[in-house]
Amino acid sequence: MRDSVAGTATGVTTGLTTGVTASIRIRPGAVGDLTELTEIYNHYVVHTPITFDIEPVTVEERRAWLDSHPATGRHRLLVAEEAGRILGYATSSPFRDKRAYETSVETSIYLGPDHTGRGLGGLLYRTLFEALADEDVHRAYAGITQPNVASMRLHERFGFRPAGVLEQVGRKFGTFWDVAWLERRIG
Repeated sequence: MRDSVAGTATGVTTGLTTGVTASIRIRPGAVGDLTELTEIYNHYVVHTPITFDIEPVTVEERRAWLDSHPATGRHRLLVAEEAGRILGYATSSPFRDKRAYETSVETSIYLGPDHTGRGLGGLLYRTLFEALADEDVHRAYAGITQPNVASMRLHERFGFRPAGVLEQVGRKFGTFWDVAWLERRIG
């Protein structure tokens, strides 16, 4: 659902999604965000199969991850912030380590558990894809543990198309989970 209200994210006027207010700022992630980013991620580690990490990660362990997402370039970390609080984040990360893959990225979104369903994922992705349009990125990929209707809908809204399903590829909470892979052309 789109709302006709316009707001500002990183200085660019964009259409806001229902539930998102103009007081939300989208900006590159910074070292000072690391504790809140780790807390958001660990919620999904502990309570969901969305990520296949089994044990919570420490702030120190996440530092290398943060450092691998500079403010410019293919691999970004964007945070949604309101009143000094991190609500969620989106990333574009290396798809694979081999150099021929460098124009492909893997994208992810994680929202604080109290901030889902407000349109933040759409705002984060819109801003991320606008930034990637000026980079040497050809394809974006997303791996989504199934079932996850909300994430599938979000990715489809942003032009992702099915690329395949890895059946029972990960085991978490004593259950084997499928992962749907989706792809989107950039540029």
